[in-house]
Amino acid sequence: MTSLSKSQGDNAADASVEPGTTPPPPSGGAPTDLAGSARGRLGDAIFRRLAVGSGLLVSIVIALIALFLVVQATPALLDNEANFFTYQGDWVVDGGSLQFGIPKLFYATAIVAIIALLIAMPIALGISIFLTEYAPKRVVGPVTYLVDLLAAVPSIVYGLWGILVLGPALVPVNTWLVNNLGWLPFFKTPEANVTNMSTGGTLLTAGIVLAVMILPIITAVTREVFIQTPVAHREAALALGGTKWEVVRMAVLPFGFSGYISGSMLGLGRALGETMALFLIISNTGPIDFNLMESGETFATKIANNAAEFDSPTKTGAFISAGLTLFVLTFIVNAAARSVVGRKQN
Repeated sequence: MTSLSKSQGDNAADASVEPGTTPPPPSGGAPTDLAGSARGRLGDAIFRRLAVGSGLLVSIVIALIALFLVVQATPALLDNEANFFTYQGDWVVDGGSLQFGIPKLFYATAIVAIIALLIAMPIALGISIFLTEYAPKRVVGPVTYLVDLLAAVPSIVYGLWGILVLGPALVPVNTWLVNNLGWLPFFKTPEANVTNMSTGGTLLTAGIVLAVMILPIITAVTREVFIQTPVAHREAALALGGTKWEVVRMAVLPFGFSGYISGSMLGLGRALGETMALFLIISNTGPIDFNLMESGETFATKIANNAAEFDSPTKTGAFISAGLTLFVLTFIVNAAARSVVGRKQN
């Protein structure tokens, strides 16, 4: 009788507990580790505040950089007598009148970056697939180290290699392209920079050098994303009778596409802002005619080439306006990349 009453009492106590709530610990049980729980909550709060603070700090720094560029460039833009977005003449920043515009700078910056991406993206994709799917383990390490080592080479070394080694080596190629494919707008005989073609200091050379520079960035990001492909996806493709390439095409590439695009945009960001390498290869103003045998000035090389002339706020502001345009261009590119990646993840 006593056992029955005790059982009924326990059942009544259990029934009194509302659904979804945690029942109280039984009497005589181990005490709850309240100190450990409090330490965990304190650690979570500290980590959350540090993470939020870091994000806010980066945002504030970017906003301050943008504010500085706008404040410094505005007086020169207001005094500019030419259209900043359409004027294609020479930069006139001396004397009383200012005339400057960005079309030529934008063209040279965009063309060398596009050449770099067209060359680097397929090669980086092939290297990443090889390292993650086909290469033996004893080969993966050395090849990975060699590719990553390209990122440690200073940009000025790339520039010296481009103008002293790659440029002269491309002179016969440039001549062949002009003689045999001169009917295309990309390989016409240059009108403004014939000397650059004979030395190899062309937009094509600059694009190839940039491709080598951004290759390790794209490869590293893409390889790390491909490695994270779920094993279940691979096994599902194999279970359907897929070959090795079909596993890559149906499982690895769809999963890693967003990372591939993100790595490419990181490489594009470096290509847009590269200075010293391009400064040594191309530093002459060229026309906007899509001829890869010409030379040109990018936003970064234009500023570097005239840094010694920053002797007045107005003149300095004219070149800072070019930096402001590059800042906005980079921001737009990264925002577009995030949009592509976000749609793919959804």
